[in-house]
Amino acid sequence: MRFALTLLLLLLPVLASAAPIRIKDLVEFDGVRGNDLVGYGLVVGLNGTGDGIRNSPFTEEIMSNILERLGVNVTGEQFRPKNVAAVLVTATLPPFARAGGRIDVSVSAIGDAKSLLGGTLVMTPLNAADGEIYAVAQGAILAGGASAEGQGASIVQGVPTSGGIPGGARIEREIAFELNSLETIRLALRTPDFTTAGRIEQAINAEFGRRVAVMQDSGTVAVSVGGTSMRSAAHVIGRLENIAVEPERRARVVVDQRSGTIVMGEDVRISRVAVSQGNLTLRVEETPVVVQPNPFAEGSTVVVPRTQASIEENPGIRMAEVQSTSSLSDVVAGLNALGVSPRDMIDILKSINAAGALHAEFVMN
Repeated sequence: MRFALTLLLLLLPVLASAAPIRIKDLVEFDGVRGNDLVGYGLVVGLNGTGDGIRNSPFTEEIMSNILERLGVNVTGEQFRPKNVAAVLVTATLPPFARAGGRIDVSVSAIGDAKSLLGGTLVMTPLNAADGEIYAVAQGAILAGGASAEGQGASIVQGVPTSGGIPGGARIEREIAFELNSLETIRLALRTPDFTTAGRIEQAINAEFGRRVAVMQDSGTVAVSVGGTSMRSAAHVIGRLENIAVEPERRARVVVDQRSGTIVMGEDVRISRVAVSQGNLTLRVEETPVVVQPNPFAEGSTVVVPRTQASIEENPGIRMAEVQSTSSLSDVVAGLNALGVSPRDMIDILKSINAAGALHAEFVMN
């Protein structure tokens, strides 16, 4: 706990003097976005780690379709290979991608294949949400795990049933979007905030020396392309991207109960509050006793349960007072004074928040 909160304290100089951030790292430009692609394909060349055809009949179906397209008549034949696997192939088509370019793809098994190591993806069309084919994927798979199996034991490290193919898909169709036809460019804030949007508006207007940007709401700033007197919308975006703005952050406390991680923003404040954290230890001990009858006597051997239960309370736990704070360093120092573990600290923060003394958004993961 002390290490976790001390780490927060070490970050204070960085948080206190937050440097301006480029607009390109704060917003998404309207129309400049990628598109998701997905396809259903077949991986071949596996070393006996493919799908069991009886458990994955769709693998046999796609394999038959591929062989039929290659001119191999397999009508009525039964396949029982263990070196093929049915997979889903996913990729993202970047904005303004051109035909002939290459993109990375991810490959994931959907059957009962044990590993995709050493496999090769057969030509797989990738479709967008409109059902059209925009890319075709093929190539050797780089799996991110390893597995080994013997007669008595098996071991798996990582996830060998998924992998990727760098540059494994070739773009076949472009998505039509005329960027230079835009008269207004909208900037969508990744974290909507009125203060940040207002600062972006002011910074853009100061950059161009005239009123070309207007804040429409907490998540949108509109920029007039014509008002900038630049040649195209692309030139305007290129100039907007590197304008520096200091964003406004909401006071927020984020906790992860699984790992015991606590992260606090620099604007977190705690009102004066007293905290007492109990420390109870419950012990239950089972010491069963075997009872046997006397020699030559009638009866049978029985096991008599014997349980000892006790509850201990640490008398050293006292009520601690957390003073009203004006900075994150005060918050960290006050919580460190309680001397409890990170998981107990999460419960304390929850209780302080329920009491109305934590002045920040409390987020639990």
